[in-house]
Amino acid sequence: MSRPQKVRRICSMPLVTRFGPAELPKGASEPVVLTIDEYECIRLIDREGKSQEECAAQMGVARTTVQAVYNTARRKLAAFLVEGRSLVIRGGRYRLCNEENFCGKPCSRREKGELPPCAGESGTCPRAMECKGMRACLKEQSEKK
Repeated sequence: MSRPQKVRRICSMPLVTRFGPAELPKGASEPVVLTIDEYECIRLIDREGKSQEECAAQMGVARTTVQAVYNTARRKLAAFLVEGRSLVIRGGRYRLCNEENFCGKPCSRREKGELPPCAGESGTCPRAMECKGMRACLKEQSEKK
């Protein structure tokens, strides 16, 4: 009996979830399905330039898990490109990072303005208990007083 799959933390949902060739080949087969966590792994490693260790920390899984997810995602992307199949991004075991579950790492959603900036200066941050940066910010403020 295998262990249950750990839920992976992702920063944001993909903006586009369907891709396909301009000209469908005759007898086109089923689309390639890339899971949301596979998409996040590709985004973090290839787009953001993070190492597998950094990706694992951000997604809340082991580095070996990231390596396996990344390899699977790359094989699926290769099938999409080489075979001329369409690509659909959906499914997988994941949870969307939000203010309540902020991981304390630099968040691309916050940088893009999808989440409000840290309200440390006013002391009204709703994620003060979870955010390592916020705790440091509040400590600095209390030391100044």
